Amino acid sequence: MLTGRQDFLQPYQDGRQQEAKAVAALRALQTGDLASAGAALDAVQRAANQWRAEYAEPALQRAEAGDIERGKTLFDQVRNTLSDQESQLSAARTTGRARLATAADNLVVVGVIVAVALLALIVLLALLAHFGVVRPVSKLAGEVRLVADGQFQRKVSGSGPREIASLAADVDLMRLHIVDELDTLQQVHDELTRSNRDLEQFAYVASHDLQEPLRKVASFCQLLERRYKGQLDERADQYIGFAVDGAKRMQILINDLLAFSRVGRLTREKVLVNCDDVVAQAIANLDTMIEETGAQIEAGPLPSVQGEPALLAAVFQNLLGNAVKFHGEDPPKVTLSASRDDDVWTFTCADNGIGIEPEYADRVFVIFQRLHPKDAYPGTGIGLAMCRKIIEYHGGRIWLDTDAERGTVFRFTLPVVEEEQ
Repeated sequence: MLTGRQDFLQPYQDGRQQEAKAVAALRALQTGDLASAGAALDAVQRAANQWRAEYAEPALQRAEAGDIERGKTLFDQVRNTLSDQESQLSAARTTGRARLATAADNLVVVGVIVAVALLALIVLLALLAHFGVVRPVSKLAGEVRLVADGQFQRKVSGSGPREIASLAADVDLMRLHIVDELDTLQQVHDELTRSNRDLEQFAYVASHDLQEPLRKVASFCQLLERRYKGQLDERADQYIGFAVDGAKRMQILINDLLAFSRVGRLTREKVLVNCDDVVAQAIANLDTMIEETGAQIEAGPLPSVQGEPALLAAVFQNLLGNAVKFHGEDPPKVTLSASRDDDVWTFTCADNGIGIEPEYADRVFVIFQRLHPKDAYPGTGIGLAMCRKIIEYHGGRIWLDTDAERGTVFRFTLPVVEEEQ
């Protein structure tokens, strides 16, 4: 104003524009708790307008200093009004910070309370699940395990939810069915045991009591053959030969039946048996047959087992005898071997003979069952049945290996001696 140059008024014009923008921004912020600051902003704006109207604008128009004291007074009013507004804004800011801190504390407290409540709810649900589901299921599982261990007379009862109680009732119903089946099986087992005992007793008595009359029949038939052979016609000699042959075969059959009935009934103390020695004895008993057929028997190192030597010798003799007897065009070749499988020895008797069809794998172990006519191969059909009875009596099992490509392969097991285990 002192120089009269208009370009010196540019800061004043810029200040008015900034003042307008600041007032607009402040009014936009005057919401909520800051709404009371609007009166102070209005007072500041009125003071500023008064200063411009009474001092600044007239001074600019006259381009002279004007009443400086008056201008100072008016501007002090603007400054005081701004100070009051600043104080109010500061107080509002302090109050807002205090309220924000209180709200944050309240939020933390609420969060802790919610977390504790949620944890308590989880613990409550866990307890309800344990007492309502887990404990009844564990109790039911324990009772089922007792039944599975053989306590079939123990009733299975369930508690807790309806589904678990229903499951327990179904399991107990199944237990009752098992008990009924076991009772039936026990009755059948007892009946079979009694029947087998009676059959064995009958076989023993029949074979033993038939020995004497059969011996007389065979003796007199042989006497007739020796004394009157050639004195009668040819047909009479043939009839006498049939009678002698039938008596001999009946005698062999009765002896085999008697031996079969004695297995497991007349027991002796089981001892440690060297299978190599037993096989050597069986080969010696078959010496004539082996020599006639030109058979070759290879017996590898065999283990020692617990058993009755005579019975085990009968097993090896039957298997080796069958292997030599049922040979093909080539001379018989028989191989005996043994291998250990956990707690049992597995014996293998393999030959190059005529073989056995797989469909007869079970039939060959039935007593008196023959796959060939008696005039083709001699025998009574009791040998393999005897082998199975002896092996089962010693705690093993015997079977026909149906996967053999050539000849016949029999396998049987015997327990390993406890000292070797």
